[in-house]
Amino acid sequence: MTPRILWADDEIDLLKPYIIYLQQKGYQVLTANNGQDAIEICRQQPVDIVFLDENMPGLSGLETLQDIKHIRPSLPVVMITKSEEENIMEEAIGEQIADYLIKPVNPSQILLCLKKHIHEKSIREEHASAAYREEFADITYLINSASTLEEWQAVHRLLTKWELQLQEAGSSMTEMLLLQRKEANAAFAKFVQRRYPEWMQQHPGIMSPDIFKKKIFPLLDQKEKVALVVIDNFRYDQWLAIQPILSEFFSVETEELYTSILPTATQYARNAIFAGLMPEDIRIMYPQYWVEEGDEETKNQYEKELITEQIQRFRRKDTFEYFKVNDSDFCEKVIQKLRSSQQSLMVVVLNFIDMLSHSRTESKMMRELCADEAAYRSLTQSWFRHSPTCRLFERLAQLGYKVLLTTDHGTIRVENPVMITADKNTNTNLRYKVGKALVCKHKECFTMTNPKAFGLPAPNISSSYVFCTGQDFFSYPNNFNYYAQYYSGTFQHGGISLEEMLIPLITLIPKN
Repeated sequence: MTPRILWADDEIDLLKPYIIYLQQKGYQVLTANNGQDAIEICRQQPVDIVFLDENMPGLSGLETLQDIKHIRPSLPVVMITKSEEENIMEEAIGEQIADYLIKPVNPSQILLCLKKHIHEKSIREEHASAAYREEFADITYLINSASTLEEWQAVHRLLTKWELQLQEAGSSMTEMLLLQRKEANAAFAKFVQRRYPEWMQQHPGIMSPDIFKKKIFPLLDQKEKVALVVIDNFRYDQWLAIQPILSEFFSVETEELYTSILPTATQYARNAIFAGLMPEDIRIMYPQYWVEEGDEETKNQYEKELITEQIQRFRRKDTFEYFKVNDSDFCEKVIQKLRSSQQSLMVVVLNFIDMLSHSRTESKMMRELCADEAAYRSLTQSWFRHSPTCRLFERLAQLGYKVLLTTDHGTIRVENPVMITADKNTNTNLRYKVGKALVCKHKECFTMTNPKAFGLPAPNISSSYVFCTGQDFFSYPNNFNYYAQYYSGTFQHGGISLEEMLIPLITLIPKN
């Protein structure tokens, strides 16, 4: 479709060379020699962009701009002016001009302006698609050759970077990227199955039980004021979505990925963070704080006690405040309480994203609002920007806290149901099962027949763990098709994937 330009100038006859130039470039140019005619054209005909002279007799450029914006609020208007007076430019910008040019203009300026305001989306899509196609083979090579955790972290970062770039550009290459991510998750799952047993002997990099020992305690030893903020169910792409908002208050000192233990579920991974121990060690050393899968108690009600035990176990004298934030009202109370806090260590757990993923499973409306990864990121960003959570971070910056922002595990959008049979006491999580007599014939699943060797408690002597990989999820033979359809497309956690296991660990320095 031919782009349509409206050019309004009281000396429009003198601009005929420009109009001919634009027509030769494939544009249709409508003209007006006064503001009133320009307004009528905008009212009666579709126009893609307006070039508007600021100094016209009768209705001025600014007055014409106001009326055009009233008719077509989203129409880009480029102000062309001889004057460089600051107040005129400020008023024009206040009325939301798309751009301005100073006379005399030349054809290349006009053409660049059109590319910026009419063709930007298609140009960005074309460039992003071409750049991804160029790098596609290199990414495939990285996926096929990755043999260390650091290399898999690099793959995850690269795939996430391209996912965001292609989505922002509206590129049709997004589907190809999703296929490449599926291939990466399949290869990563095989890597984890080979290497996870040795990880239990010697943690590579940082794993869930290492957060305090390797990150928090060293900062406290340097006399830093530290705030550990754990956002439940928080993925690397969601971190990238909120980073621009946080940049108003903080600079990023380090951006790392660390490895969640299995299962990638709150009961195991978050308790491991706060206790500094694997789940089986927590059960043995602090049985009063470990809640079994089948118990009706909340699985993370002893987080504060586990932090206290970890500090004492390392013979430290750190004092801390702990807050678990489940709603906006309590977040406001935490912000107020921080006014008088003198603690060197602050621990805050934010549960919104976890609640979002669960509510999306149960609510048809939330399924519509959070249809895919892009919508999931957008909703996360909107929550962060407009909820008290943003003010909480602002207050931490004002108080001079260095913030360690992290999570206990990520989440993945599941698509493929996998049949499993189990006894009635088996847990309900869709990405992992623990219990007796588990039978799953799907070859991609990862089975732990000796849980204690992996640092996990065994409810019974014959208990085992089975984990889904990629985008699989478990479903029982009874009503298999119903549950397969019900849960397909939901965001789940507990299994093995890049999104669930390789998760953000960000150190933020307050700008003030």
